[in-house]
Amino acid sequence: MPSDEFDRFMESYDEPRVYGLRLNTLKISCEEFEKIAPFEVKKVPFISNGYYYDGENVQPAKHPYYHAGLYYLQEPSAMTPADRLEIRPGEAVLDLCAAPGGKATELGAKLCGEGVLVANDISSSRAKALLKNIELFGIRNPFVVSEPPVNLSDRFPEFFDKILLDAPCSGEGMFRKDTSVVKSYEGTGVDYYAKLQKDIIPHVITMLKPGGMLLYSTCTFSPEEDEMQIVRILNEYPEMKLCDIREYEGFAEGEPSWADGNEELRKCVRIWPHKMSGEGHFVALLKKDGEDTYSDRVLSVSKKKKQSSELAYFYEFANDLSWNIDETRLELQGERLFYMPQLLPSLRGMRFLRNGLYLGDCKNKRFEPSQALAMAIKPGEYKNTISLSCDDERVRRYLKGETIIFDEDETTGIKNGWVLVAVDSYPLGWGKINNGQLKNRYHSGWRLF
Repeated sequence: MPSDEFDRFMESYDEPRVYGLRLNTLKISCEEFEKIAPFEVKKVPFISNGYYYDGENVQPAKHPYYHAGLYYLQEPSAMTPADRLEIRPGEAVLDLCAAPGGKATELGAKLCGEGVLVANDISSSRAKALLKNIELFGIRNPFVVSEPPVNLSDRFPEFFDKILLDAPCSGEGMFRKDTSVVKSYEGTGVDYYAKLQKDIIPHVITMLKPGGMLLYSTCTFSPEEDEMQIVRILNEYPEMKLCDIREYEGFAEGEPSWADGNEELRKCVRIWPHKMSGEGHFVALLKKDGEDTYSDRVLSVSKKKKQSSELAYFYEFANDLSWNIDETRLELQGERLFYMPQLLPSLRGMRFLRNGLYLGDCKNKRFEPSQALAMAIKPGEYKNTISLSCDDERVRRYLKGETIIFDEDETTGIKNGWVLVAVDSYPLGWGKINNGQLKNRYHSGWRLF
């Protein structure tokens, strides 16, 4: 940065951090959220569905709307990579280093249930947190996997239309937000992460289709992890070209002088905490030479119904579900029933946590719907639904797993059996109701304590 900005940059670290949330546009629009927001919010000007909130005085993660998957808590600058990678429904999209899911959930929302979202994290424990957030958001077309990049590139050569590589980095841009990052930085440093990024990038480019787009990002200021990595891509892979990124007045250009002087680096974006209301970030958008075949893609939809005695119980349950289900995408794996994504090749030999939307279990001559299915249902899509107001104390009791009693007038038109429990019409989970008494089936691993 210019020397006359350094003092202001250092002073920014004495200022309080900012807090943000990003709306789940699969479930709610900005206009709808602003009408029902239970606490004061202010638009993030450079993110279409991002908001600031007062993190010192409100706790959005404790509100029922969070448990309904209406928003994801995310630092505002960290919203930029997924926001600036344009996604079209029906594409094959990869988030390579996806946990805990802040960027993957936004990419999945943009796909609108069409195509496939491959969300990977090499750490199986972190991938479990990733899976929960993807299910909480109601993503209908996920493939959640835990593999090293080399294994994925062997399986998916030139497969993806869009790839987001939020690369492992030294985290200099997060020092104000999380002081524990400083200790990690001191233990590893820039050189370690620069080598790791260099090792990952060839596998990413292998997986990108001709005409495909790669969004590279870090939350660090180090040129070795930012401009110098982009220069390496441009020099070693001439088919890759930098693209312009949608501007915002607080964005700064990349710095050619911090690499080899290539003026194309000005197309990169640096987010500085003294110039914007957020932490530090680096973003670069690249395109691979070749024809974009998206307009020629036809996603096969067959109307041939799969017949089996086990699926009969799901079809009976689905009479109350107003989805246009492609029965050829239903796959029974033992007792577990999945709705498989489009565009997905063979998964044999891969270490994955989820392949498709887990619908529920077909067993003992009945169908038991899953928590993932509940979260993937939008308001009005399931007939047998009971909705409570967000300030009804029974909402918190439901989220704790307690049995709920309803008055007779509250269950008018509700059938005994499986019922979808919602807050202000936004689904939370399942229960089984019998004459006004709800036996709680909210996911045991998600319950409040």
